[in-house]
Amino acid sequence: MRQTWRWFGPKDQITIGDIRQVGVEGIVSALHHLPTGDIWTVDEIAKRQQEITILPDGKPTDLAWEVVESLPVSEAIKSGDPDRYEHIGNYVTSLQNLAAAGLRVVCYNFMPVLDWTRTDLRAPLPTGGTAMRFDLVDFATFDLHILRRAAATADYPDGVIAAADTRHAAMTTDDAARLQHNIIAGLPGANDSWTLADIRKHLARYADIDSDRLRGNLITFLQAVVPVAERLGLRLCCHPDDPPFPLLGLPRIASTTDDYIRIMRAVDSPDNGITLCTGSMGVTENVDFPAFIHDWGHRIHFAHLRNTRREGPMIGGRHSFVEAAHLEGDTDMVAVIRALLAEERRRATAGRADAQIPMRPDHGHELLGDVGDNTQPGYPLIGRMRGLAELRGIMTALA
Repeated sequence: MRQTWRWFGPKDQITIGDIRQVGVEGIVSALHHLPTGDIWTVDEIAKRQQEITILPDGKPTDLAWEVVESLPVSEAIKSGDPDRYEHIGNYVTSLQNLAAAGLRVVCYNFMPVLDWTRTDLRAPLPTGGTAMRFDLVDFATFDLHILRRAAATADYPDGVIAAADTRHAAMTTDDAARLQHNIIAGLPGANDSWTLADIRKHLARYADIDSDRLRGNLITFLQAVVPVAERLGLRLCCHPDDPPFPLLGLPRIASTTDDYIRIMRAVDSPDNGITLCTGSMGVTENVDFPAFIHDWGHRIHFAHLRNTRREGPMIGGRHSFVEAAHLEGDTDMVAVIRALLAEERRRATAGRADAQIPMRPDHGHELLGDVGDNTQPGYPLIGRMRGLAELRGIMTALA
């Protein structure tokens, strides 16, 4: 697999110079500073490429922008608003500009309103580091008592509601503000300024949209952009829902292996593919990653290798969970990598130009010098370096 590293651009605390020392082969990036729905222009794409390939002192980095993560899909497209076709047109233009610049893999997600969601961005670990965590009771506390969503009580069992009532009663104003910030953090630089009013406004547009309608909106989008990707030589890959279950009354349509199979069959093209995220999908119990990779690995265009560990019993189809070390969670990472390497061998035998699957170590614990340094949640330097070292060891041993 091709080892890559996510970089959020010049505002990232980790510089391209730092990343060179990690020893990765390519960069995963996006134009986070551009509003969702706007066209990614040739000039902006070229500027990001130069920021990756040339150091400030003019020396080459020997790195290139290889995977787009992500070219975001607007809420107008997801919700099926009348102006979605204008946004789809802009998306197509952005794809054309990316292809002209030599990019070939484009990751996106179709999660309404919120992106990844955690209730604690720096939960203490027994070893002294920190990890991101999702606690179902904390989330219910936010939903019921801070956001005060009208239909929230219907989404939680009585036991969770009672626990949330107790937890909220013990919260300080600062506790509530911290929980609110953690939940609406979303993508770095994208949603960190959202207010509760913003969330309520966005939720309202999905009031009459169930999973079938949301899936239909995704299919409409794919029917428009996949033929363009085929013509341009691009591989589109949908990232799974994170967490892989409904939140805030919003539908989820990319949470399970069955969800993915429906999406791929609905628009049956090699370029309508998957971002395999073992951390997101692994929160669901009984996911058979090796079998899924064996059957559908030909449609995996990008891999996020991370691990999560479920906490406590499943309640109403949902789990609390914590970001685990790469080899210590519920997912058998050795089995996953073995299956992905087998898929690469099948591709090489078939003569596929994309025989090598780009992967990146996703999320990581805050460790050592990163602790207390206000690192980007989920993206500390040392924790991801540890994860990449462990993944490299598995790949080397299996190869």
